[in-house]
Amino acid sequence: MPTPNAFPLQERIPVGSTLKRVAHLAILSLLVLLLLYRLSSLPHHGLPWLLALLCEAWFTFVWLLNVNAKWNPVIRRTHPAHISKRCEDLPAVDMFVTTADPVLEPPIVTVNTVLSLLAIEYPAHKLACYVSDDACSPLTYHALVEASEFAKSWVPFCRKNGVGVRAPCVYFSREPEPRQLLSPGFLKDWELMKDRYEQLREKIEEAGRAGDHLCFDDELSRPTKLDRGGHPSTVKFIWENKANVADGIPHLIYVAREKRPRYPHHYKAGAMNVLTRVSGVITNAPFMLNVDCDSFANNPQVILHAMCLLLGFEEEAMSGFVQCPQKFHGGLKDDPFGNQFVVAQLTAGLGMDGLQGPFYLGTGCVHRRKVIYGAAPNGEFSAQEPELERKFGSSRELKESAMEVLMGASKTTLAIKDLSSSVYAAQQVASCTYEFGTSWGEEVGFVYGSTTEDVQTGLRIHGMGWSSVNCSLDPPGFLGNAPVDGPASMTQIKRWSTGLLEVVVGRNSPLLATLAGELRFRQCLCYLSLNVWALRSLPELCYALLPPYCVMADTSFLPKVSKHSQLH
Repeated sequence: MPTPNAFPLQERIPVGSTLKRVAHLAILSLLVLLLLYRLSSLPHHGLPWLLALLCEAWFTFVWLLNVNAKWNPVIRRTHPAHISKRCEDLPAVDMFVTTADPVLEPPIVTVNTVLSLLAIEYPAHKLACYVSDDACSPLTYHALVEASEFAKSWVPFCRKNGVGVRAPCVYFSREPEPRQLLSPGFLKDWELMKDRYEQLREKIEEAGRAGDHLCFDDELSRPTKLDRGGHPSTVKFIWENKANVADGIPHLIYVAREKRPRYPHHYKAGAMNVLTRVSGVITNAPFMLNVDCDSFANNPQVILHAMCLLLGFEEEAMSGFVQCPQKFHGGLKDDPFGNQFVVAQLTAGLGMDGLQGPFYLGTGCVHRRKVIYGAAPNGEFSAQEPELERKFGSSRELKESAMEVLMGASKTTLAIKDLSSSVYAAQQVASCTYEFGTSWGEEVGFVYGSTTEDVQTGLRIHGMGWSSVNCSLDPPGFLGNAPVDGPASMTQIKRWSTGLLEVVVGRNSPLLATLAGELRFRQCLCYLSLNVWALRSLPELCYALLPPYCVMADTSFLPKVSKHSQLH
């Protein structure tokens, strides 16, 4: 791979504004003066004055946390043309798609995400797409089988015509671009592909209506009726790039981990750890991209851009993972429910890139596999067999593949040597008892203990001394779906805020990571600004109730203007 000096893959451009910093300092001085006035006048006032002082002190604290996060904004400019010159040296990437419920997350949505990844601009023999189905749904599996057939014509169509958005449902919802209409025969191909996509959609809908009559095929067949909370592990190769060619279609593997009622499954973090282990014994790519089932690739060069940031630093520690901002497709105008976080990502997202890097958001992220395996930036690790088994479990194949990754082996192709043995090993590491007595979910893999496993995992990575990088592209790398009604938005925000509070009061607190780990102080403040999100409602509610209380009690929590001051 070319060194960063030979071919600059990325640039760091500070965009700080002196005027904004002066304004922030002026606001800070006013806030401090207000608090000092409140404090000095406290003996002469009652309870409302004290409550106002406490609320305003909290608001000042939160304001300082937010200003800290956006004090050093940085823009990253990437040069994918430089990295694509050496196609044969590009590292391999395993792509993960997670889904849990074919009712709440319709298979056609998952299919579009998978198709957008299979058609991404990256050598196909360096890619493998793993789909985790926590429901072990025959409908989802059937939809992916149909999608693999459609991909045989969709992927070449995208590459031939330079299609931008490679999720068919989005692409065919718009008229073709004028430049494409100039290409001979394009319109005929476009109409043919649109008809084939409609046929695919109808087949999936018809399969959904068939319901219980669907089942898995071949020697790995499962019972027709499956309990979402109890089913065996299933690993199936839907498509294998046997020719191992760059212009083919990447591997497509279906994974349903084993679930039993009395065994903890740790929600999405557990599914991600199973995907990490399964991919480790099959393809073992040094980098891993993960997306939610409703987050399609909106920029076909997104992996090339991510590689510019992962390979463009002289020190690996500067890019433990690359995070694309969460952007949304088809969301409500002006974001009335505040669940798209547009302003926060424009300000704090760029600002944190000037510190230790953005949070891990759970989707649209490219990880170094060895970082997920718990490797420190200095590269130190124990290669002793007992230590490997304690961390990674009893699977010989997984321990061997983990050793390759931790020793820095660079894998540039994902040819599968022995399919049958790979499937057997994958089913073993996907069992519900495999993690017992290991470090999965703690030192290794995605961290357990919170419903916001993404933030907690990113915190552990930053606490080891790694930095992360923001990958803000135009057009955005990935687009997801945001809730479009009030109840769904409230449920989502409640889950996030509760999970973030669990992090700050748990054993993975950013305060502990700063005192006992390598998390930098200002990065710790960034995490705190996110973790105290749920607590902000209490002082805000209290402050909002002060005016009506003071009216009813005939008192005041605001300074009164004296006649003497009015004359002047």
